[in-house]
Amino acid sequence: MTQRKSASWMNQVDERIMEWIRENGFASPGILARERGFSVSSGHIRDRCKWLQYAGLVAPIGGDLYDLTTEGILYLKGELDARHCPRPTPSKVFEDRYATPPGWIESGVTFRVRL
Repeated sequence: MTQRKSASWMNQVDERIMEWIRENGFASPGILARERGFSVSSGHIRDRCKWLQYAGLVAPIGGDLYDLTTEGILYLKGELDARHCPRPTPSKVFEDRYATPPGWIESGVTFRVRL
């Protein structure tokens, strides 16, 4: 099994969110909070989804639902080093509810890196 390359800002809840979405399909923070294996509130999960969104690993697909991006799938496979994703900080993530990470252009519900 290939080892995942996580960023220093990532935590175990981030991993669980992405793994659950990979195994079960898109989800909302409320759905995830009710699932076994999550011992945090839906508010905490919502905040972590915003961090993951800023990094380009998940994307909102409508309402409060999130799905994995191509980058999120590659990360879970161990093929993407999350240290190279845009680095979220509280001021960046919560400053603008719909902020697009710098250097990324929106394309549907996923993001692509400008080279």
